[in-house]
Amino acid sequence: MDKPTVSETGLRLLKKGQKGIVHAIFSRLGLIMLLFLIQLLFFVAGLFWFNSLLPQIFGGSTVISLLMVLYLINTRIDPTAKITWLIIIMLLPVFGSLLFLYTQLEIGHRAFKERFRQITEETRGEIKQDEAVLKKFREEAPGAAALSQYIKRSGCFPVYENTDVSYYPVGEDMFEEMLKQLEQAEHFIFSEYFIIDEGEMWGRVLEILSRKAKEGVDVRVMYDGTNEFVNLPHDYPKRLNALGIKCKMFAPLSPFVSTHYNYRDHRKILVIDGHTAFTGGINFADRYINRESPLGHWKDTAVMVNGDAARTFSLMFLQMWGIDEKKTDFRSFLSYPTFPQEDAEGYVIPYGDCPLDSDKVGEQVYIDLLNRAVRYVHVMTPYLILDGEMENAIKFAAERGVDVSLILPGVPDKKTPYALAKSHYASLIDSGVKIYEYVPGFVHAKSFVIDDREAVVGTINLDYRSLYHHFECATYLNGVRCIADIEKDFENSLKKCRRVTKDTIWENHRLLRPLGFLAKAVAPLL
Repeated sequence: MDKPTVSETGLRLLKKGQKGIVHAIFSRLGLIMLLFLIQLLFFVAGLFWFNSLLPQIFGGSTVISLLMVLYLINTRIDPTAKITWLIIIMLLPVFGSLLFLYTQLEIGHRAFKERFRQITEETRGEIKQDEAVLKKFREEAPGAAALSQYIKRSGCFPVYENTDVSYYPVGEDMFEEMLKQLEQAEHFIFSEYFIIDEGEMWGRVLEILSRKAKEGVDVRVMYDGTNEFVNLPHDYPKRLNALGIKCKMFAPLSPFVSTHYNYRDHRKILVIDGHTAFTGGINFADRYINRESPLGHWKDTAVMVNGDAARTFSLMFLQMWGIDEKKTDFRSFLSYPTFPQEDAEGYVIPYGDCPLDSDKVGEQVYIDLLNRAVRYVHVMTPYLILDGEMENAIKFAAERGVDVSLILPGVPDKKTPYALAKSHYASLIDSGVKIYEYVPGFVHAKSFVIDDREAVVGTINLDYRSLYHHFECATYLNGVRCIADIEKDFENSLKKCRRVTKDTIWENHRLLRPLGFLAKAVAPLL
């Protein structure tokens, strides 16, 4: 293979991957449709071939349905997901039951799950909690300190001081700062992103990465395997390796159906020398910095973490990088100086959420903030596909008199999630929740800000994919100066929004109403 050349904007543009029929067949929706078709064929065949046995066939299906209903009621899965599975099993007794058992047996990712659990346990003490900081945090904010204790259950996520956090209200601002920070890298650059798509943004980053690799900097790039069918060719890691960049795909797709495909790496992490880290909603694609505008203005947000807390992002990256390796050198990378920002205010907790354990960290952090809010909770999210627990927490906060305001996209990127979001609007509005849609375009930001005191900025959407099925990350902030910037950005964005009332929920989108009605029954599978 010829080595790719680096142009003035990075690596030359490569042939795009295509979604294709393979992607559709081996998705969960494709599997459900296939099982439905098979059962339909068996049913029709039975009418002709087993006419005399119809009472036994229907009787057997009834028994299977009853047993599965009893089993589902006694499982620990989310109540909303139970309803979805009950519907599927009632419609497709035999194959619906097989599909459910298939997902529960964890076919294709048991070894992966065990390896991730092992890495998590091995690294749980790699970053020591400063007990003086934790004691001070408990004295100043006992409620938030209790939340930090919960976050620590799932991994090594200490509470930090001495960390400066900068907030970026649009991708363009973050991108310019990111380029400056990349140019200063001396030891290592870790990049882990859900989406990489070639163009100006990735080209400029790649030019720096390839140059830094030649200078001896340890450069590592990791991206989710779905890029193979959407954005990048299969041999892209080899092409980056030819530039001196270590590259991996997380969970590459293959023509074998596996529940492993259900868990995607949705995180966005960039770490420079262990002292500076970026996270938020922004991927490496031109639409995130508004170089492309298929959906109008792309509203996204991010934070840059400078100081002690950046070390946690190094650890999160190395944990994911080391899943398919026998040994990973954690301590040498975690020993680089973080240059504590001693004039910084407040507390910072970077954290991750893993779909392979029993802790729903992303959702529980949001619910805790909603339950402790006194004056306001201001949220920006691209999707609103809620389970009962999250919906009740949002409504309860509003019913307590808290100003709960949500900004969602005015221009949708996908019809079905948009319809599902709208299916929640009426119930939320009845409880006093204020819902706004961003008129200029699409909101991809994932941010919570509460009472001028606490905030979360990260990758975690308010939907089943993020809260249950994806690897995610975020930064919790308490008393940090940039919280004022997050709230100011919310207020400025609000000026560009239209408020949704019960009368205008389906205005200009009436054909989506039945779609939302039907899709809500299978929302946990979407």
